[in-house]
Amino acid sequence: MRLTAHILSWVAKLLSGASVRWVDDFKIDTCQRVYFANHTSHLDALVLWSSLPKQLRVLTRPVAAKDYWNKGIVRRYIADTFNALLIDRTNIKVHRSPVETMIRAIGHEHSLIVFPEGGRNTEPEMGPFKSGLFYLAKKKPELELIPVYIDNLNRVLPKGEFLPVPLLSCITIGAPMWLEEGETKMDFLERARESVQRLKDL
Repeated sequence: MRLTAHILSWVAKLLSGASVRWVDDFKIDTCQRVYFANHTSHLDALVLWSSLPKQLRVLTRPVAAKDYWNKGIVRRYIADTFNALLIDRTNIKVHRSPVETMIRAIGHEHSLIVFPEGGRNTEPEMGPFKSGLFYLAKKKPELELIPVYIDNLNRVLPKGEFLPVPLLSCITIGAPMWLEEGETKMDFLERARESVQRLKDL
């Protein structure tokens, strides 16, 4: 499986032409993190995961939509290979919330990749962030929250297409942030959204 994951990572980088910019002096360690990014393509999770250093990639689980990645043998195989945490968006219940599922999945060593807009956004501007990131930060305050801006992947795999178009894309990874004491959900989500937006403007 490790060899398959390595090959999948290489193919994802090749097809997306992704370059990675680290805005902050990033330390490659096993600190638990939540990478949160804008969402415009089904390739976002795979390409961001592939762009992480190997030491971090093996400990990082992208959160992805079960209704998409569980459809067909190829998609299920890819999701298994990059250790995706599949969330059933059609069957969300109070006693089985996605946040609790994520917390159980990461345990004491894994990190996550999440997309706070919820679904893919085809508009030029990012949509509002949903509350899941706030509750993750509240329930696991030790997590480093890492903003990420993904540029041009919506053109590599346009909505409705199955085969990617080889183009250049860029992933910009910013400095960590945390939930501040007394910060409201609305203020935190807006600050998190702005931290991703600033990376777009660099």
